Amino acid sequence: MDFVFMLTRSDATVSDGLEVLDDIRSVGLTHIGFKDVGVPPDVLRELSRRITEMGATSYLEVVSTSTETMLQSARVAVDIGIDRLLGGTQVDAVLEIVKGSKTQYLPFPGRPFDHPTKLAGSVELVEEHCKAFRAKGCAGVDLLAYRATEADPIELVKAARRGIGDGILLVAGAVKTADQIRALKAAGADSFTIGSAAFDGSYAPNLGSLRSQLRAVLDACR
Repeated sequence: MDFVFMLTRSDATVSDGLEVLDDIRSVGLTHIGFKDVGVPPDVLRELSRRITEMGATSYLEVVSTSTETMLQSARVAVDIGIDRLLGGTQVDAVLEIVKGSKTQYLPFPGRPFDHPTKLAGSVELVEEHCKAFRAKGCAGVDLLAYRATEADPIELVKAARRGIGDGILLVAGAVKTADQIRALKAAGADSFTIGSAAFDGSYAPNLGSLRSQLRAVLDACR
């Protein structure tokens, strides 16, 4: 299972993300992302360039909630060469924007709301959305399983797996422990994100550095 390290705290990209990338280069991460808020566009562009230069897959997750800001973030993702665009619900419009580019789209199934984003919606709704998104041409989905307000997180993962078929099933938000990672893997998730839990040291409280936190997460994926 793939670990996507997000250069984010509290649903925003950290202001020193470029320095963080330099600091963690030796860890050998192959999936790194950030959000569309917290730093100016020129920094987003440089983050994307540096991640690609490191040989990693790049991710941009949408936090903005209005339709226009969501679509603008999709345009930015294509412009700066992001590999995978995460989040949002404007599926048809975003697919039109990314068409012909290298950017793959993984929208939110269910009913995302609020900030930091939570997830409403039943197991049945998530499975239905995943089937529909895959049929439209989405590469996968960005499932906020551990931020669910109406359903069991692992049951949502299983439902999403059924719905998305061979598409990418990424779980984002509130993944904080090795037990959660193992449960996600067993339920059929392909990848997951961690940001804040690594930055604040809560993933592995007995370890001091960010590099050590990230290595501990990678150990749980094996």
